[in-house]
Amino acid sequence: MYNPFPYDDPRPVNRPKVDAGLAKTIVRGTAQSAASLAEKLAGLSAEKTAIIAFDGHTTASFEKTVSLLKGRLSAAGIKTRTMDFSKVYKSERALYNLIDKNLSWDRSEDPTLLFGKIYHGGYDGIIDPYRLQKLTNVLEMEKDGKGKVVIVYGYGCLIGAMRWLYDIKCFLDVTPKESMLRIRRGAYRNLGMKDPLPVNQIIRRCYYADFEVAVQLRKELLQGDHIDYYFESDHEDDLKMMPMATLKAIFDAQARQPFRCKPVYLEGVWGGTYMKKLRGLPKAMRNCAWVFDMIPMEVSVLVEVDDILLEFPFCSLFMSEGDAVMGPECVKKYGGYFPIRFNYDDSYHSTGNMSIQCHSGGKYNIEHYNELGRQDESYYVIVTGHDAKTFIGFRDDADIPEFFRAIEAADKEGKPVDYMKYISYEESKPGLQVMLPAGTVHSSGRNQVILEIGSLTVGSYTYKMYDYLRLDFDGKQRPIHTKLGELNVETQRRTSWIRENVVQKPRFVRGHEGQGECILGEHDLMYISLRRLEFDKSIDDDTDGVFHVLTVVDGDRVRIRSKKDPELYYDADFMDIVVVPAALGEYEIVNLGNEPIRIHKTTLREGFQNLEP
Repeated sequence: MYNPFPYDDPRPVNRPKVDAGLAKTIVRGTAQSAASLAEKLAGLSAEKTAIIAFDGHTTASFEKTVSLLKGRLSAAGIKTRTMDFSKVYKSERALYNLIDKNLSWDRSEDPTLLFGKIYHGGYDGIIDPYRLQKLTNVLEMEKDGKGKVVIVYGYGCLIGAMRWLYDIKCFLDVTPKESMLRIRRGAYRNLGMKDPLPVNQIIRRCYYADFEVAVQLRKELLQGDHIDYYFESDHEDDLKMMPMATLKAIFDAQARQPFRCKPVYLEGVWGGTYMKKLRGLPKAMRNCAWVFDMIPMEVSVLVEVDDILLEFPFCSLFMSEGDAVMGPECVKKYGGYFPIRFNYDDSYHSTGNMSIQCHSGGKYNIEHYNELGRQDESYYVIVTGHDAKTFIGFRDDADIPEFFRAIEAADKEGKPVDYMKYISYEESKPGLQVMLPAGTVHSSGRNQVILEIGSLTVGSYTYKMYDYLRLDFDGKQRPIHTKLGELNVETQRRTSWIRENVVQKPRFVRGHEGQGECILGEHDLMYISLRRLEFDKSIDDDTDGVFHVLTVVDGDRVRIRSKKDPELYYDADFMDIVVVPAALGEYEIVNLGNEPIRIHKTTLREGFQNLEP
């Protein structure tokens, strides 16, 4: 998510079934939160020196809260001392050697410097042990006094080695979209950096280091209940503070009923118009190319508790309540990550196709990027205009060495490529499902909206092999990854193989056409099962311990609700994507309109525990 459009979709609000009065434990407002903490610290400091810590996700801002807290304490006659935890990081040079040496600097292979290897050393590897010990010694000496408050703030201050020193532990969470917007506003410097890098380099280093260490610490804090107060902190002037018990109660309730995530919208040079109209997006958007409707590490969850609207990163929810959301076997297999991602690609009434591209496989991703596994995808066509095509695989008669020479010449010399000589396609129509195992050359053609469903890879390793000599919004020719594409493309996947393996005819596993469930796509190369539910009035299903993700692909509005407790439900409109958590068990989908309903259903394929990620 390099450049999200700054628009907040207000519609996907979830209302978990929580105890009455829970909202009263939430403090609304930054000044009010500081006042509440000051009152608690005043009581503690009467007997000893009280130490409070503020940690947070990448781009969290501590300054205003710390300043307000100091002001409140000073007004009460309480001495304060603040300590910036970033002072214990290793030197900028040491961090450069630790992190930047793992980033790609070869522009012939990676022209926009996107790629690198994920740093897995955590905050512990970023911290200088000697400096940390000095800070620990100071805090231990401070604890011997009384009538004073020490405020420690900064990314990583809640690591395990430090938590025992604090009387109150606070964590400021930030949603992925807001983090990216803050970076683009110039409000963030990478860990240990004195001066900001160019924005694209800040983002890359965040992905491969800053975000990674923050996500892992947040996971540890949430799963171990190591936080006293959690802050919803997207709006710096309107923080919402809640005790850990309140957060856990909200997450526990939300993880046990169907819910929808809050989408992120992005423009693109090939973007279309359909989603702009359907979702009522701002006129200021040039187009809508991507809708990140349910990309786990990129989206958030809106939750209403009484009259308070809260927003949490989706990953905070599923890392805290993984067993309930995904199922224990899934959590174990995929390391606590939600293993499937969902987005829309909109080229309806656009200027052209998506780029011809491919993705890398599991072994390559693990060796070259320290990633979790392979990047498979699939396309389900929902809406089409005239002459829409879905490109997949090479033609049976394609001269592939000639294709590689042609795309190289396009990149180096600006020569157009007659790509139709080489790339196979299917005529697009609503309901077409194609599977795209890693390495398969593919593209979504002009004049359609597709539901793209991908696998575990958190990053996006898309190698654009040909992009029609197209210019980006800044007037520069878009970057091409011909070398990486040639390394990773599976040249044997031609029309005949495609139609025998990954473009399948629907086969019903219960009921029949119009009233049942069919498999649209399953293959040994992929761990997901792509299905469709078809009905007029209602249909029953059962998670059986593994999450389902449902998308309304035809029809107006449905209610997805628990069979055991019908109060646990979510009402979904056309093209809404809803997570049915593993813990829900038996559920039903009820048609709230009159027209027939088609629901796309995605889940993990039987035996996923034994498949490579």
